[in-house]
Order: sequence, then structure tokens, then C-alpha cells
Amino acid sequence: MTSAGPATRNDARAAAAFFAARLAFQTDVADVRAALAGGQPGFVLIDSRSAAAWDQGHIPGAIHLPTADIPARAAELLVPGVPVVTYCWGPGCNGATRAALALAEAGFSVKEMIGGLEYWIREGFPLRATAGDVTAPADPRTAPVPEACGC
Repeated sequence: MTSAGPATRNDARAAAAFFAARLAFQTDVADVRAALAGGQPGFVLIDSRSAAAWDQGHIPGAIHLPTADIPARAAELLVPGVPVVTYCWGPGCNGATRAALALAEAGFSVKEMIGGLEYWIREGFPLRATAGDVTAPADPRTAPVPEACGC
């Protein structure tokens, strides 16, 4: 049996290709937030969760497109050639991956936002809910917080 522990060597070129591929198909909450804050992000953000989850809170500027609705509604909501970024609840949920797959199969350029809504909230970024916008304090275990770092 081959060891797969952290001290196991791998091929540097294969590792570079692997990590480049991940970056080609994934983005993170900080990059999405920065792009949205710039006003012209160059992509459409898709929330692939249920209607109840969407109403509970979603990222401002996102479009609600549950995965099951992608085959019927993607063409009416999305412009071919404009990249799409998907998200769902968080790292324990593969809904964004399923949505990204469905969109890729429909011919769209797509990335998955790793961390999902969970890490969006943990970074202290705003949510839009039916009652209005809500922002929670950033989690010092996932984002720099002035009080925690002495900044």
C-alpha cells in the first residue's frame, strides 16, 4: 500500500497542473465579494439553493436558480458567453458543484464559489433577506478582524 501522508512526494508538474485546474474552475468568497463591490463583476452569481433558503438570506446581486431549474430556465436568465459563478450552503454541500455541472453541460463557462454562503457569512459580508440586509461580524478564525489581530 502506498502512503498518502503529507510527507509523500509527488510530481511537481502534475501538482502544478492540478492546482491550476482548480483555480480555473473555482473561486472564493473574497474574490467574488471584491468583484461585486467593483460594480462590474463580469460574471453572474447563481444561488442554487431552494426558495426557502433563498428567502432566508442570499448574496446581494445573486440570481436565484435552483439546480433542478437549470435545464428549463438557464437560457432565459443567462447570457451565453458571460461567465457564471455558483454557490450553495457551504463546504458540506455539493449543490454548487451540481449546479456548475448542469450549467457546464448547458454550454456555460462556470466556476464554483468554494466556501459557499457559510464562508460568505463568516467573512462578515452582507446577506439580503426578505426583512432587509443583514451583516454578521466576521469570524476571527476565518477573516482578519481588527480586535483579534491588534490591527
